[in-house]
Amino acid sequence: MNESNEMSGKAGGSVLQEVPVRDAIGMRLAHDLTQILPGKFKGRLFKKGHIITEADIPSLLDIGKEHIYILELGAEELHEDDAAERMAQALTGKGITTTEPHEGKVNLKAAELGLAYVDETIVCAINSIGEIALATVKANTVLQAGKSIAATRVIPLVVDKAKVEAVERLAAEYRAANDGQAPLRVKPFRKLRIGLLTTGGEVFSGRIQDKFGPAVRAKVEAFGSEIVEQRFAPDDRQIIVKEIHYLLEQRYDMILVTGGMSVDPDDRTPGAIKASGARIVSYGTPMLPGSMLLIGYIGEVPIMGLPGCVMHDPYTSFDVLLPRILAGQTIVRDDIVQMGYGGLQS
Repeated sequence: MNESNEMSGKAGGSVLQEVPVRDAIGMRLAHDLTQILPGKFKGRLFKKGHIITEADIPSLLDIGKEHIYILELGAEELHEDDAAERMAQALTGKGITTTEPHEGKVNLKAAELGLAYVDETIVCAINSIGEIALATVKANTVLQAGKSIAATRVIPLVVDKAKVEAVERLAAEYRAANDGQAPLRVKPFRKLRIGLLTTGGEVFSGRIQDKFGPAVRAKVEAFGSEIVEQRFAPDDRQIIVKEIHYLLEQRYDMILVTGGMSVDPDDRTPGAIKASGARIVSYGTPMLPGSMLLIGYIGEVPIMGLPGCVMHDPYTSFDVLLPRILAGQTIVRDDIVQMGYGGLQS
């Protein structure tokens, strides 16, 4: 809730009239009123526009309201709720639902599991306007259905209409330059059919149990995709190349190759991926854990070489890149370079 001690605005602007609560029966509230019961409840007791009745007086007094504001807006002003709602509508794109305004704030939430698309430049431009706020998650954040991607907020009870119009103009300019896409949107994940190749003589021979497959399968299935087929190969470059070509022939949407990603002489996977015809985007990432990951493309099919940390670490470079690929992004070198900032996980 945003309250003001001013009794009136500038000439031609809004006027806040302070009225004793017992004299306010039949009048409309100028803003939401919040009730706080420590450890039990915090929320809206009365909504903006509520017409006060005699029965409301005890509740108003219980929350310490002996006076209320009655508001008359100027022609070039907006109430906090109306302003927050207009900003949310201007910025909201596909995959997002909005809440109703509450205490000058509107939440923008993911309609389904997906990846957050947030334009940082727009966020900064809006927050430089003053008296309004746009808070967002970071771009490429994985959002579960119902989780917030952003919230719009107005700081004072009343804001100049021109500030909201500036937000609407920024959003419109962004849409015009980006094929109608909004600055904030949630892209649902594609359901890909994935081929998995596990390398390593110790696994191929049955000397040790494969632990890569279950770990990778769980990560993939969490986003709605599936490992359709898993194959095994020894540390032999030609055999690995042959198996990659086999998976390509099955027309899988993505190929994952596990094991053999270090600089040890027996680790043949990076060279085999390159020899298979892949265009290597990057072998190595500036992120820990997961610095030995390889990402490339054979035609339009993404192929990744996964280091051993994927088996046991909960969040690696694979967990950064996988949802982006599933959301339809094509990974480029700059994406890898940027992973270093905030990329130290352990």
